[in-house]
Amino acid sequence: MNSEQFIFLNNVRHNKIWGFEDWVISAHPNGDCKIREGKYKDKTLSWLWENERHLFGNIEQDKFPLLVKEITTNLDLSVQVHPDDDYAKKHTNEKFGKTECWYILDCDKNSELILGHNAKSKDELREMIKKGYWQKLLKKVKVKPDDFYFIPAGTVHGIGKNIFILEIQQSSDITYRLYDYERLENGKPRKLHIEESIDVIKIPQMEQPIKQINKKFLPNVNIQYLVNDKHFSVVKFDVDGTTKIPNDKPFLLVSVIKGKGTINDERKITKGDHFIVLNQCKEFTVNGKLQLVISHI
Repeated sequence: MNSEQFIFLNNVRHNKIWGFEDWVISAHPNGDCKIREGKYKDKTLSWLWENERHLFGNIEQDKFPLLVKEITTNLDLSVQVHPDDDYAKKHTNEKFGKTECWYILDCDKNSELILGHNAKSKDELREMIKKGYWQKLLKKVKVKPDDFYFIPAGTVHGIGKNIFILEIQQSSDITYRLYDYERLENGKPRKLHIEESIDVIKIPQMEQPIKQINKKFLPNVNIQYLVNDKHFSVVKFDVDGTTKIPNDKPFLLVSVIKGKGTINDERKITKGDHFIVLNQCKEFTVNGKLQLVISHI
């Protein structure tokens, strides 16, 4: 396998009181993935970005811009919100804010997400938080496998229990915790960030969910264009047979979410694999019966 076409990474696991996150494509300092094999084996993704920028099309951003996670919940996550780029640069040490999206890989029949709120003004938001009117404030949606949600910075959100999610986001680790169900970690409540949350929550909240914006049907592949945002675009490929996938971007991030097959008739790939298609690879062949979620800047 040509090491200047594809990069496979080892994930970094973060255990949480509600479950765990696997950072599967990340150059963030809180979870910098190591390269699994080939010429750059055991180098970190951040090292590759800093020292071999030609592999990523020589784009000029200081930091690797995206982060891909698999999130497994046994309990509800906190209700939270993330800042946009301007707020993050002004108030934190991060280079990026955090716009993200979720693809539901699996979940229980009655699983729910919190997405959005009902406050009509900052004053109403502050009052509802102060009085603990969480049921009235928060919007909930039922979810099922293969649902997709786009979550811009400033969106109040929370993942419910027993959900398995693929998350694609800006490379940022800023979370402002608004409500945590009054639970304890090591005998103490987890820190809340009420003022920061109020600062960055968008009012009115945009409606959810965001569905795929377009579909294309080609021989041996169905394509769904899930989101096209200034921070990233996400496309799903449902392959049954052999197809060629072009790469006219600086690089592609690929997650195999179902099935198995091969790339370029060499490398076997299967559900749970994540890899980067580097700039030197302008087209690659996928063979098998599998689903890929591909993201790029």
